[in-house]
Amino acid sequence: MYILLGIVVSSFLYGNELLHFTGEVGIVLLFFMLGMEFPIKQLLNVTKKVMKAGILDVLLSFGVTTILCIVMGVDIIPSLIIGGVVYTTSSSITAKMLENSKRIANPESEFMLGLLIFEDLVAPILVAILVGITAGAAITTMSMSILLLKVVALVAGAIILGYFLFSKLGPFFDRHMNKDIFILFVVGLALAYGGLALFLDLSEVLGAFLAGIMLAEVRRTHELEKIVVQSKDLLLPLFFLYFGTTISFSEGIPMVGLLILVLIWSITAKILVGFFGGQWYGLSKRVSLKAGLSLTQRGEFSIIIAALAVGPIKAFSSVFILLSAMIGIILFQFAPQITQKIYNRKKINQQRVA
Repeated sequence: MYILLGIVVSSFLYGNELLHFTGEVGIVLLFFMLGMEFPIKQLLNVTKKVMKAGILDVLLSFGVTTILCIVMGVDIIPSLIIGGVVYTTSSSITAKMLENSKRIANPESEFMLGLLIFEDLVAPILVAILVGITAGAAITTMSMSILLLKVVALVAGAIILGYFLFSKLGPFFDRHMNKDIFILFVVGLALAYGGLALFLDLSEVLGAFLAGIMLAEVRRTHELEKIVVQSKDLLLPLFFLYFGTTISFSEGIPMVGLLILVLIWSITAKILVGFFGGQWYGLSKRVSLKAGLSLTQRGEFSIIIAALAVGPIKAFSSVFILLSAMIGIILFQFAPQITQKIYNRKKINQQRVA
């Protein structure tokens, strides 16, 4: 909705630096809060359980999409951006719909949330790599090695600080958490580590996510979220609004054929990831299919990656995000009915054969 509003008012707000800055702070706070949900040990456990499904997700949603774009004549860097846009399911939309539909207690929800966590771990690193690639530097073995070394150093720094420093600061947080000025400390930590990521030519989203992981070691997540959530809810819509103001359809919707192909493949890829990944996780075929049908909506990370694009590729990515979000919401709502019809039909056919 905010993206559409941004497109409508783009003639008035295009290039507004204040809107841009406040929107960036909002997205930083969103991923700072996401990071706070995952203490280091929990991250390792979740990653281990959904590792096979997560790798399949990367290969199908990012890898195959990138190859499709290259085969269709798109240059390598725009193809990588489109692949990144297609990769991640929207954590916010999916979690909200699981809650609203009362499916949060269903068997597939644990697998789905685990896969979303895996994506939330991979996507900031993917964003950091794409930021480095789109910065204008030549893509060489040396430049990629340096880029990956920066990512590893930033992640290692967060783990060390979280494990050896923040894990011992529980009493300090208990003493000062109710003070009004404490919000400056918490938000300042997110912005500072995000700023360090920018200094290293990485994404501020990765820095903010890692800052949240550091703070998760304090084991005061619920209380800290209360401090940050109001600022996040106020500023985050401005990020989507600003993104909408940067989209131009003056030359129409570009590459319509490729758009339809990528949209169909993006839905197919997530269904395959859910179907096979769910079974590797220990779910039945029926439940795994329902999980796959519920994972097709794209959102916040796709928008972050789309913002790296310019011109027709940004317009292409924007239309894809809007369409996939709408189709994904519909598929999520009807996933139980679709799954039931498919497997009831199979059961009837098997009975006829018998």
